[in-house]
Amino acid sequence: MPASSPTERISSLSSQLDSKSSSKPSQEHPPTSSTMATPSRPPITCHVLDTTIGRPGANIPVKLTLLQVGGRAATANLPFTAITNSDGRVTSWTAPNPAHLELHTLCEKDFSDEDFMWSLTFNTEEYFGKKGIKTFFPEVEVKFVVRREQRGEHFHVPVLLGPFGYTTYRGS
Repeated sequence: MPASSPTERISSLSSQLDSKSSSKPSQEHPPTSSTMATPSRPPITCHVLDTTIGRPGANIPVKLTLLQVGGRAATANLPFTAITNSDGRVTSWTAPNPAHLELHTLCEKDFSDEDFMWSLTFNTEEYFGKKGIKTFFPEVEVKFVVRREQRGEHFHVPVLLGPFGYTTYRGS
């Protein structure tokens, strides 16, 4: 019979977890670094949800551009590019050319002590055009600032998108 009160349910879950942890592998053979490695995510990511269908916005071209450093125009604001995956997410960026600084380097705490203004631009006309929809917004641009004290943090920018409106926020 299932536990009925929250306390009983927590106790039941705890005992199940305890029994599973007692069967953990011995410490003679700890996991190797290759089994523990996780892919490094970019410091800036985004996610698009198509509100007209309640699903991820897949295959949307996205540009990430450094616009300003410390209030001054960035000298080389060539965009990083990506296309949202089947889950509507950007999980990696392509640098404009091999000599360009990597995004990870630009976002490190010690790279600069100034604020950076970034722009994410989503090609909504191409996305909705493939669906036969004429969108009011041919592209959606989201500008945001990474303050010097925030350097090293992860920035995730979700966009809820429709052909006639959008909204965004800082995600996690």
